[in-house]
Amino acid sequence: MTRGRRKHIPQRTCVACRAVRPKRALIRIVRTPEGEVRVDERGKQSGRGAYLCAQRVCWEEALRRRRLDTALRTTLDEATMETLRAYAQSLPERLEEAEAPEGQGM
Repeated sequence: MTRGRRKHIPQRTCVACRAVRPKRALIRIVRTPEGEVRVDERGKQSGRGAYLCAQRVCWEEALRRRRLDTALRTTLDEATMETLRAYAQSLPERLEEAEAPEGQGM
């Protein structure tokens, strides 16, 4: 009999809510070597990265408190902030909303 080894799952911390989650459950924002800040959908771009949960409240918190500035060691300009806010609008308000079955209420 052979025992299967568990595959290591990399963990990352959300810069807004400080929750530790699997790397693939978070969205990476990267500051490229050229200094451009963008959303890294695949998580493979070179540069300094920061992670946020896939929920709008974490993105709003990170932008409001300038947590991405600190994590990426840069100052985000207004155009970049607007691009990130626009991306956040496509996300659910909270992760529980995306996972909860519809029709549950009082």
